[in-house]
Amino acid sequence: MIKIINYKDLKDDFFNGRDFGSSIDIVKDILLNVKTNGDKALLEYGTKFDVSAPSSLEIPQSELKAAAQKMQKENPELYKSLCYSHDLALRFAKKQRESFDNFEVELEPGLFTGQKNIPVEKAGVYVPAGRFPLVSTVVMTVTPAVAAGVKEIILCTPPRVHPEDRAAAQKAGTGIPGSPFVGGKPYADENIMAAAYICGVTKAYACGGAQAIGALAFGTQSIPRTDVIVGPGNKFVAEAKKLVYGTVGIDMVAGPTEVFIIADKSANPEWVAADLLAQAEHDIVAQPILATDSKELAQAVQTEIEKQLKVLETRETAEKSIENCGAIILCDNIEQAAEAANRKAPEHLELAMDEGTARDKIAELCHNYGSLFLGHGSAEVFGDYSAGLNHTLPTSGSARFTGGLSVRVFLKTVTTLRTIPGSEGAVSSAKAAGHLGDAEGLAGHAHAARLRLE
Repeated sequence: MIKIINYKDLKDDFFNGRDFGSSIDIVKDILLNVKTNGDKALLEYGTKFDVSAPSSLEIPQSELKAAAQKMQKENPELYKSLCYSHDLALRFAKKQRESFDNFEVELEPGLFTGQKNIPVEKAGVYVPAGRFPLVSTVVMTVTPAVAAGVKEIILCTPPRVHPEDRAAAQKAGTGIPGSPFVGGKPYADENIMAAAYICGVTKAYACGGAQAIGALAFGTQSIPRTDVIVGPGNKFVAEAKKLVYGTVGIDMVAGPTEVFIIADKSANPEWVAADLLAQAEHDIVAQPILATDSKELAQAVQTEIEKQLKVLETRETAEKSIENCGAIILCDNIEQAAEAANRKAPEHLELAMDEGTARDKIAELCHNYGSLFLGHGSAEVFGDYSAGLNHTLPTSGSARFTGGLSVRVFLKTVTTLRTIPGSEGAVSSAKAAGHLGDAEGLAGHAHAARLRLE
């Protein structure tokens, strides 16, 4: 059962980033092997960790297209939902792109400064495919890259046994975790392949884990080196992204998902419980939190969670998350709930309150979150799937200093300078640069500046 805790009884470490142990040594070895041996290392790890270790890694575009056509025929509602999600995400991302202006401004007569926003050439996208192949992650990672204007979008995702190889795999007793089918055709989860085709992936590879991050960072004989790597993954993938940062750009280092709901007595306990469980079912270390000033709501949500757990198909995972990481925080007032949210800096923040001045006040007070969901009807799961927002968001307190994945991750903001020789601005800048060069003992700087005065 989810515990109810008074705000004043919370320990400081509740608000700290959560640490689930380091895998740095293992990942360092994997990255070095991939950097040194390329495809040979990828095959080696495929035979250790995956259900399939194909003889080649690139999944042909024809396979992606066939998967999309199959989905459209056999599961038209899913196909339409994916297209709808992609359309909203693209429209939102294009609007974001418009906010990154190129400009030039004359700061002084004859002295022009400016900025340009240039997309990276190659973006690497990682899409996990463990217990729950995250088809929506394709939408959320690929779409902003498309909107940014990236020329090549390279997707890596764990391999699956190709349909043409399944009979041979079954006969050999392979194609299962711990006993991969080796040497077949490259293939992946069909829904992920379909989404890759819908969203406009340039190339897709059947390669997963930390080794895929290494391939995207360093390049191999098959997989191109990329400029930026985005997308979630397990702790090994997260560690790999952290270690290759600097060689490539990354979106963020994501941990287990979390939701923080601020609710008053106007909230529907059934809806609040459902939203908490929606996060809890992700992982046994996912963190669902409710903060409220209503003891009656707290107890009603506690009861409703137990009721919904009884019929939830993902109960085993959700129940552990609720018991180990979940909490209902009972606050003296709703402003105290906002204080708790700012200290926690959650990935998702919901305000389950009626529209009006009270909710507006709390929305203004809250400033640390990945995405904010305003009002009873704005379910966090809409942000996960089908409302245009990006669901790749900061976790474990990192919302204190960063936002979620957006077109900005795929853009380089660079600056420009243009002068008119002999102009007032150019002369003043040269004189100032000369004096500053002298002060720093950099005679060459001062000389280069003063030459412009002759």
